[in-house]
Amino acid sequence: MKKLVILGAGTAGTMVANRLVRMLNMDQWHITLVDQDPVHYYQPGFLFAPFGIYTQKDLFKPKVCFIPPLVKLIQATIEAVDPDQNKVHLGNGMTLSYDFLIIATGTDIHPEETPGLGEHEWGKSIHTFYSFQGALALTQRLRNWEGGRLVVNVVDNPIKCPVAPLEFIMLADWYFHEHGMRDKVELIYATPLDGAFTKPVASRLIGEMLSDKGIQVESEFMIEHVEPDAKKIISYDEREIDYDLLVSIPLNKGADVIGKAGLGDELNYVPVDKHTLLSNKYPNIFALGDAAAIPTSKAGSVAHYAIDLFGDNFVRYTEGYELLPTFDGHANCFIESGFGKGVLLDFNYEQEPLPGLFPMPGVGPFSLLKESEMNHWGKLMFRWMYWNILLKGQELPLTPTMSMMGKWKV
Repeated sequence: MKKLVILGAGTAGTMVANRLVRMLNMDQWHITLVDQDPVHYYQPGFLFAPFGIYTQKDLFKPKVCFIPPLVKLIQATIEAVDPDQNKVHLGNGMTLSYDFLIIATGTDIHPEETPGLGEHEWGKSIHTFYSFQGALALTQRLRNWEGGRLVVNVVDNPIKCPVAPLEFIMLADWYFHEHGMRDKVELIYATPLDGAFTKPVASRLIGEMLSDKGIQVESEFMIEHVEPDAKKIISYDEREIDYDLLVSIPLNKGADVIGKAGLGDELNYVPVDKHTLLSNKYPNIFALGDAAAIPTSKAGSVAHYAIDLFGDNFVRYTEGYELLPTFDGHANCFIESGFGKGVLLDFNYEQEPLPGLFPMPGVGPFSLLKESEMNHWGKLMFRWMYWNILLKGQELPLTPTMSMMGKWKV
């Protein structure tokens, strides 16, 4: 009996467990999934909660609802991973041995890494929507906020869902318009990037959108510390930005246990082959989703497309064949731009976002690099697809690798 252990029952871990239980001969395999949290959070929904689009009950369900019966789910902390001995030590005293290990421990925010950020003003004049509790606290703060300067600051990259901070500030523009107080609010987006986004064409488009909405972009702002009492953020080049309300996207890091095991880089993400997701150090360890150190977005769509290709590749690998370099870094990103509209990006490792129609040439129904109401509805429809299709490891009628059909050069 071969043993597969999956660490993390978030998006990637749950999807791959559901996919592999259907692809492997379960008379010959034993799959164990480990996660300490019994609750599965719909993290893309954290963005919408502060603006009243989603309620608290829209954002979570029990994890057991999505774990197939043939997979053993253990609710426990992961105390240590010993890759040389092929063992995982759990906080409940159990030790799991494995033939293959899939690391899907995700990423989390670390406000304590930035001086002054996570101190006495955290949850008061400094908030985040990158956690469930943070989104709920920010929801309450916006309900009572009377206006002033709202600053959205990204501490550093990579971050989970890199378009979410842009969406937040554009939704804030819409929200304050809806509440008749936009003239009382100044919106500033402070980013370490040299523009609004990482890809040049998309960065130019989004930058123009922000400018049209009266949102100031402070680019190449590498935050060094926060002065919470003075309510200002200071960059390494000594620029200062005052705020009345700071919405922070703190430093994102992978799980500490991965770093301690010698499996992670400086941010505890697992270096892997970007096309096969196999560890650069161990031939029986893979990393999926946000836990992987690959040059693409840390987003649910990336995990979905990667796992679409990973299943067949993993099966052939366990049967003694070489892995195929199948994953191309494909990502889709719906960007909420406010007022019932959105933008869609489709890109991969090599190809930046282009204009066009997706997924069907000449038909769409989604437009690329262009605001539309359909893109907004696509973003909202994703929640149903997430709970009912993607988490359960079911395939969508979309090619997992990026297609140039329906796109045109600019």
